[in-house]
Amino acid sequence: MGVVAVGEVYCKTLLNRIDVPGVPFRWSLNPYRGCRHACRYCFVRPAHESRGPSAGREFEPRVFAKVNAPQVLRQELRRQRWHRDPILIGTASDPYEPAEAEYLLTRRILQVLAEFERPAAITTKGVLVRRDVDVLNELGQVADVRVIFSVGSLDDRVWKLTEPGAPNPLSRLEAMQFLVENGIAAGVVMAPLLPGISDSSESIDAVAAAAASHHAKFLEAKLLFLNPGSRERFMSSLEAAYPRLVPAYARLYRRNYAPQEYKRSVSRVVAEARRKWGLPASSPWQIGQAPQRQLQLALSA
Repeated sequence: MGVVAVGEVYCKTLLNRIDVPGVPFRWSLNPYRGCRHACRYCFVRPAHESRGPSAGREFEPRVFAKVNAPQVLRQELRRQRWHRDPILIGTASDPYEPAEAEYLLTRRILQVLAEFERPAAITTKGVLVRRDVDVLNELGQVADVRVIFSVGSLDDRVWKLTEPGAPNPLSRLEAMQFLVENGIAAGVVMAPLLPGISDSSESIDAVAAAAASHHAKFLEAKLLFLNPGSRERFMSSLEAAYPRLVPAYARLYRRNYAPQEYKRSVSRVVAEARRKWGLPASSPWQIGQAPQRQLQLALSA
């Protein structure tokens, strides 16, 4: 991807209110804008495009660090009434993307959450989260905290096609195991499962088996969602790597999301793998089946 420029921006607000039925979080936050993981399927590409970078190649090499994020969060938590509502961290960009090694924004945000005893869940493909095991334990002493690792497939080809800038899946599982062995509730979400690529019973079972062997505390799954902006980028990658699947995707994704019948069939496979390997769902913070368009808008800030 070449050299990645990290810009510094100042935010006026950090917490985003989520008012979407079926989503158990009322608040989300993102320490960064843009992401070097370069996931071809990323559904927030259009949201980033509206702020400047295009949803294509400009999306990846432009990352913005919200340098005053911890201070703004402290101010916002002081103003809010206390409901102990959990905060979801990392919905529009990965909070442990490489810029975090320099800026420490996610680490400092976790320290603020511990100060205010605020529950939190972190979603990530990054392995730098291992660095923050001390702060996560500090937060875990006063509030519920969990780390959700996104691992859609163990296949190297799928990883390199769909998430070329992200750490390899095994490294993510090893980071998860490290957290669990140090007292942090961490698990896996298979996201997204890709039709004809990573949605087979064999692929799902392999991820579930690896999650169990690395001591995952829960296992969830989410299906591919293709909205304008992400659709074009993903379909271009698909045509280059899996041309035979392009007609099937065109039929399956006439809309942004796959048909309910397909969703139910995949859900049954995931449920069977979960039972086989003794992995519970991530309830009570399970994301649920909120309308994808509403969820995208709520989480993309």
